[in-house]
Amino acid sequence: MGAAESSSKPGGSVHDFIVKDTRGNDVALSRYNGKVLLIVNVASRCGLTNSNYTELGQLYEKYRENGLEILAFPCNQFAGQEPDSDEQIVEFACTRFKAEYPIFRKVDVNGNNAAPLYKFLKSERGGLFGERIKWNFTKFLVDKEGHVLNRYAPTCSPSNIENDIKKLLEV
Repeated sequence: MGAAESSSKPGGSVHDFIVKDTRGNDVALSRYNGKVLLIVNVASRCGLTNSNYTELGQLYEKYRENGLEILAFPCNQFAGQEPDSDEQIVEFACTRFKAEYPIFRKVDVNGNNAAPLYKFLKSERGGLFGERIKWNFTKFLVDKEGHVLNRYAPTCSPSNIENDIKKLLEV
């Protein structure tokens, strides 16, 4: 699971990483150069699922034309709340929440098998528990150049991040 991502070069930008989509294809995050990113570890069976998926969809719909991309990374490390296959996760998010943003291959976000992207995100912006991700729906805001600007707790509603996103998008 943690090996679902690889890094082309360890570096100072999210754009330096290559991740896997749900079909196992490489996706270079450099394709998002010039976009504001909200990177989120998601789960389909969490108490925060309904509100987060709903509000993430609303933000994406409202700001994608202005350059916002939401990158969702399923993770099953928190109370087994994302046990389904990648295909089932995509079906759930797209059917129930009409998610139109990219959903990537399931990853580990903590521990020795943590995805390289998540190791980088955590090293750039530690949280209340140091570098560890506390729970599902931890969010990282990344500027157009791929620099990690902020980290938001799982309980921080996506709508509460809207002003920070608007500033970066200059809207």
